[in-house]
Amino acid sequence: MALLHSFESSGNFLFKYRGQLPVVLFILAVPAIYSTPYMEMNTETLKIVKLVAIFVSVLGFMFRAYAIGTTPKGTSGRNTKEQVANVLNSTGVYSIVRHPLYLGNYFMWIGIVIFVANISFFIICSLLFWLYYERIMFAEERYLEKKFGQDYLVWSMKAPAFIPAFGKFIQSGTPFSVKTVLRREYSGVLATVLGFVFVELIRNYFLFKQVILGEKYLIVLILTAVIALILRSLKHYTGILKEDESLRD
Repeated sequence: MALLHSFESSGNFLFKYRGQLPVVLFILAVPAIYSTPYMEMNTETLKIVKLVAIFVSVLGFMFRAYAIGTTPKGTSGRNTKEQVANVLNSTGVYSIVRHPLYLGNYFMWIGIVIFVANISFFIICSLLFWLYYERIMFAEERYLEKKFGQDYLVWSMKAPAFIPAFGKFIQSGTPFSVKTVLRREYSGVLATVLGFVFVELIRNYFLFKQVILGEKYLIVLILTAVIALILRSLKHYTGILKEDESLRD
């Protein structure tokens, strides 16, 4: 198999199973937490690291939310199981970066990595993320190039793959949909919160030899889980979160 086709095939495979990536992150976090000398760290420094980590994850969510909330129907930003695109999305956040959802994913999950407070773990996870998503982005772009030809090539020459060019922003003609964000993002937010809680639990276990979780973490976890359960129920059993698709065309 030619290298080009091999990259494309592996990218499509990784795209299909990208939801399992957080499991790998959790497994890698355990030895990273164990080897991090927290007792030698300044308390204020660790507190700042935690705040920065949470901010980075929130930033990633906001970036994803804007991309999803302004994505028209039938574009590559709306598929979850396979490559699908009836129209080429090149406005809004897609005018400044070709893969805004993957960029948002990176910030959401790298926030959890920062929370560990281990620079080596940060570097390793960043490299693994890039190696993993590089194949996915390659497969997606091959699909778009085959489907849209010259239109895709023109857009790809203007919008960077992963580092946003904010000066090239073009307003999206699709109005922002809160319903779309609520319907599609609750599981990702819950997974992110679980990631932070997991790191805190493992850290406390290694430090104090017991499973303990601070009150603030517990409250956030419970609230997020309850909201996610409500949104999931509304999504599957009611039409409250359904949007007017005529506004997404």
